[in-house]
Amino acid sequence: MRERRTVQEAGRAREFEAFVAGAGGRLLQAATLLTAEAPDDNPRARRLLTRALAHTYACWGRLRGEDPYNHARECLAVRFARGTWHPYAGLPFGRARTRPAGPLAVLSPQQRLVLVLRLYEGVAEEQVAALLGLPAERVHLICDRATAALLRPPHGTAPARLRAKAAAS
Repeated sequence: MRERRTVQEAGRAREFEAFVAGAGGRLLQAATLLTAEAPDDNPRARRLLTRALAHTYACWGRLRGEDPYNHARECLAVRFARGTWHPYAGLPFGRARTRPAGPLAVLSPQQRLVLVLRLYEGVAEEQVAALLGLPAERVHLICDRATAALLRPPHGTAPARLRAKAAAS
């Protein structure tokens, strides 16, 4: 009995290792986009991913036909949402958050979450709405605004270029 359990646990660990080897990089990229950290300096994203993968491993035996990637992604999104909407969740006492420096740093945490799930991960609008507890129309609006904010240049950029061009002439 004990030997059989040990063999099952070893098989479970190998399956999970194979899953992490295949999906870990993409999940880390998603976590890095969520936290808006630089790809080469992303401790919050790594912590977020580690916790999501630990939860996925704990549920591994109960997944039974459910997509483990989907489970890990949902766990990642929920943990990110809880950590950003509750500003002191997951931080040691007295430690301040640093200002994000990644490409999505101009967006709010909610906009980053919706944008990453919709555009990077390809999750349907209705699924994102259900995961976040928002109406689908609100998710659509948040995604549209986030996309517009990324595509629109920051205020003051164009006039500064024009002044520099005029001074050079």
